[in-house]
Amino acid sequence: MCEILGISSQSDFKANEYLYTFYRHSEHHPHGWGLACISRSGALTEKESIQASKSNYLKERLSQTVEAKILLAHIRYATIGNVEYKNCHPFTGKDSTGRRWTLIHNGTIFDYPPLNQYVQRQKGDTDSERIFLYLMDRLNEAQQKKGGRLLFEERFALFDEIVCEMSQGNKLNLLFSDGKYLYAHTNCKGTLFYLHKENTTLIATVPLSEEVWQPMPFTRLTAFYKGKLMKTGTNHEHEYIESEESIKLLYQIFANL
Repeated sequence: MCEILGISSQSDFKANEYLYTFYRHSEHHPHGWGLACISRSGALTEKESIQASKSNYLKERLSQTVEAKILLAHIRYATIGNVEYKNCHPFTGKDSTGRRWTLIHNGTIFDYPPLNQYVQRQKGDTDSERIFLYLMDRLNEAQQKKGGRLLFEERFALFDEIVCEMSQGNKLNLLFSDGKYLYAHTNCKGTLFYLHKENTTLIATVPLSEEVWQPMPFTRLTAFYKGKLMKTGTNHEHEYIESEESIKLLYQIFANL
């Protein structure tokens, strides 16, 4: 699977130390890397379909200060989708009101029919991109129905409903942001941890330092604002446990690529 990293901070947080450690894990996740420094005005997204530790561009990038109030990073181990630039995370785009969203995913969607319609629409061939397109469509539909931009509470309720449905039978470790809030979800135990320090929250697949990291809230959506936990969603109890059956399904998916 992949590894993900997210940061929400009250002020620009220098992330180089954690990024160095994170991207060193690419020895076991060699199929691409991505980085997004996000603000309310936009997202600077950089990615390549090569192993992070072998990227001269990333080496040069990390030699400079990398800081942001919201940051997303990803290293890919391909399960669904070929090793190509278009399949690298993050995925980013604007909703119908002009708000930019950015998403990274660690997991596999085995069965969720609403995503099937995006196979012909997406640029790549990952289930992660389909998740992003589906979230944007659901958000746009709700905003069209309302006749304007949803408030935070309304957006959270919508996303909470979606992850409750989508997580059933699927591994759904998600981090996504609109430049103001950072949303997080995991339904696989021991695959997402957080560290809170100096008005900053870091979220990662595995702890990235000797500091005291805690398991993320489990089987429920969370939202962070300026480093603080703002809201926790419904406990849907759809825990994903890897099984012999799920591994067989993965082999079948690979065979059809």
